[in-house]
Amino acid sequence: MIGRITGRLDWRGPDHVLIDVRGVGYIVHVSERTLAGLPPLGDPVSLYTELLVREDLLQLFGFPTLLEKEWHRLLTTVQGVGAKAALAILGTLGAEGAARAITLGDARAVQAAPGVGPKLAQRIILELKARAPGVMAAGVGLSASAEPDDAVVEGPMPPKKPARADEGAARRASASADALSALVNLGYTQSDAAQAIAQANALSAADQPGADTAALIRASLKHLAPK
Repeated sequence: MIGRITGRLDWRGPDHVLIDVRGVGYIVHVSERTLAGLPPLGDPVSLYTELLVREDLLQLFGFPTLLEKEWHRLLTTVQGVGAKAALAILGTLGAEGAARAITLGDARAVQAAPGVGPKLAQRIILELKARAPGVMAAGVGLSASAEPDDAVVEGPMPPKKPARADEGAARRASASADALSALVNLGYTQSDAAQAIAQANALSAADQPGADTAALIRASLKHLAPK
């Protein structure tokens, strides 16, 4: 499995690029949004990739972030959404826009992608709406862009394990911070998102004292939904 490609950008097509990796050229299919964000020809480039394998075809699809790659994988689990259609949705909305549209049930936004009709847009919403908060929660750590000069750097020593009495509070604080970031990425204001998270935390403190980020996002969205 080819998970990432780093090399020199040798050629641009309407929906794909050619990346030279030490003398071997890889054709990588990308969205319009990704294509527009790539450097000039001859410059180094790095993309996360997904390899599509069929009996008579091998295709590489490229993404600037792991979050966008994950959304592409998730979209293709919906019946009727192929790799090219998923790429069109991400090219129109981006990873954050797709997350916002699916989470909020905005079928018209999904339908704006080329080749996506109203029935398919509704199917995408119905099948992925419940899974979107989990991807959003994971996306906090997946939104960094692939860079040609990425290097493995030795990190700092891990902090000492907190006392058992503080572990629950630390988990809640971490989940709240991640949920706030996800909700702000959806377009909510910092204050509205923080208030909804506080309400969700207050209601779930007794029932789910260890609620994870995805559960907290779902609960907060209920408070943010129009009354």
